[in-house]
Amino acid sequence: MLPTISIVIPAYNERGNIMPLWELLAPVLEVQTKSWEVIFVDDGSDDDTWQIIVSLSKGIPGVQGVRLSKNFGHQYALLAGLSRAKGQAVITMDADLQHPVDVLPKLIDAWKNGYKIVQTIRQEPQDFSFFKKVSSKLFYRVFSYCSGVEIRSGMADFRLLDRQVLDDILQMGERSIFLRGLVQWTGYPRFDVHYQAQQRYSGSTTYSVTRMLRFAWHSIVSFSTIPLRLAIILGFLTSAVAFSGIIYALYSKYIAQSAVSGWTSSVSIISFLMGVMFILLGLIGEYVGRILLEAKGRPRFIVSEKTPVNNSLRMSNLQ
Repeated sequence: MLPTISIVIPAYNERGNIMPLWELLAPVLEVQTKSWEVIFVDDGSDDDTWQIIVSLSKGIPGVQGVRLSKNFGHQYALLAGLSRAKGQAVITMDADLQHPVDVLPKLIDAWKNGYKIVQTIRQEPQDFSFFKKVSSKLFYRVFSYCSGVEIRSGMADFRLLDRQVLDDILQMGERSIFLRGLVQWTGYPRFDVHYQAQQRYSGSTTYSVTRMLRFAWHSIVSFSTIPLRLAIILGFLTSAVAFSGIIYALYSKYIAQSAVSGWTSSVSIISFLMGVMFILLGLIGEYVGRILLEAKGRPRFIVSEKTPVNNSLRMSNLQ
């Protein structure tokens, strides 16, 4: 018998959050569904997160763990858990308790009403920095414009997916993944649930500004070819600048009978064009590099350990 609900929780150095999250999660699952499983994915933590997951799985049927061989990143940790989930509906959420457990009944109710995707929309806390708010809104607008897939500000990887949607996503073999975009791209009926983001329970976030920018760039480039099209447009514009410089030089020499003015303008134009050219080559190289990674066919993640599968199903007391 397949479990009705699967919960997938990626964790990276979350030793202080696993048990508090479970204590909040367990009573909700017992009330909401007849059968369930919770899959913790240790994304190469260097603390004792994995030991806590193993201990929890030994004592509680229905809780299982997957340990990746290194830190592959949040998206791949999610994918590792999703590929193992067997529920008719699968919920993904973070381990730091910023995704409130009391929202889960709303997700499940919307799914029972026929929605294949139940997406959450975060209401930003008051202590969010100005940079965080602006950069988040800007990213989603740019991504939506470039990809043609609308993602609203506040969307994250806190959602419910019907088994049909999940099976379709798991069939997509691309190495560079952006799950938020892929989920929206499938086009299944979806429902939005708004929630108030909570404070991180313990520990500190490892999501620096550098990682945020890298994630934004990865998401846009992996989901859209518009940057390449912009590069072509930019190439035409710079070619027009260069061509006008040539016309000006010929006019000055053969019609105006005057020498082309100093080397400064020439050097400036050449430097500008060379700079733009290297930008374009770098952009093309980014896409060529991604093609190379896809052609290599390396696995998107490597599982080094996992808890026994005979404890993968928990039947609740709900009849």
